[in-house]
Amino acid sequence: MAASRTGHLLLARLLGTSTKQLVWASASPFWSVPRRGYWRPGQPRERKWLWQRINFDFAKGVDGVRKNVGLLKDEFLQRWVGPEGKPLLEHMLEQTRVLWEFRGPESLNQWLVSSDREIGGRSEVYLKLGRNNNTCLLYGTLCSAPPRDGETRYSGYCTMRSEQLRASFDRKKHHDVSNFNTLHLRVRGDGRPWMINIGVENYFHHQRDDIYSYFLYTRGGPYWQDVKIPFSKFFLATRGRIQDDQHCLLLDKMNTIGFTLGDKADGPFQLEIDFIGVCNDPAHTEDFAYEVYKRNPEV
Repeated sequence: MAASRTGHLLLARLLGTSTKQLVWASASPFWSVPRRGYWRPGQPRERKWLWQRINFDFAKGVDGVRKNVGLLKDEFLQRWVGPEGKPLLEHMLEQTRVLWEFRGPESLNQWLVSSDREIGGRSEVYLKLGRNNNTCLLYGTLCSAPPRDGETRYSGYCTMRSEQLRASFDRKKHHDVSNFNTLHLRVRGDGRPWMINIGVENYFHHQRDDIYSYFLYTRGGPYWQDVKIPFSKFFLATRGRIQDDQHCLLLDKMNTIGFTLGDKADGPFQLEIDFIGVCNDPAHTEDFAYEVYKRNPEV
């Protein structure tokens, strides 16, 4: 008995946890274990039962069923017309396509904004429509001072990301831009460099943090700037680290697009976006701009 207790104490020390935490983990059922996510250092962990995290609303459920049935009906009817409800000939000859544009307050519901305030930082970011309600204005203040929690060493970022497209009954839906080779933006910035991030659908769980990125250099000033970036220029990164093994961007599985500012220049910033689209540039014939390792070399 004493040897068993000593073994438990030794295991607790090796794992870096206390005996009380081990008892909680072994005695608590699976539905009381907190969900995996970011935990700010120095803050207590949230422990709730599963039924305490669910918001029961009958009226909201009825609206959700009505909405999903309508989406399912549209999907069924679009199959008889062509891809995404377009005639097949128009889909094959399409040279440009606008994926996101800002023409009303409801268009802002497709975007999410966040900053380092989630980890205890002091940056601020806001999103609103432009003067004529036909553009998007992303503005705020960047602060690179890390939070005083004793563990976080780096801070200072603001980001804007599109929401994941959903089909009927909350199924994932992807942007299929395999007919295009260039990303087309119309923006007006303040001279700061931004990072464009494109998220694609991954097949394995360990690739959930993979993202394709490239740089957006704004000129500043009162004039609009048309930016065209080939998809072959986007490089693969994971949690901000560029990977050695690079892969081409899967154009038929594009989920989200985002803009991140983290140039460590404290102060106000703003980025105005007119539209985000794709186009087909026949003069661009490059498949991938970076070295691709050959995994199985020929003998």
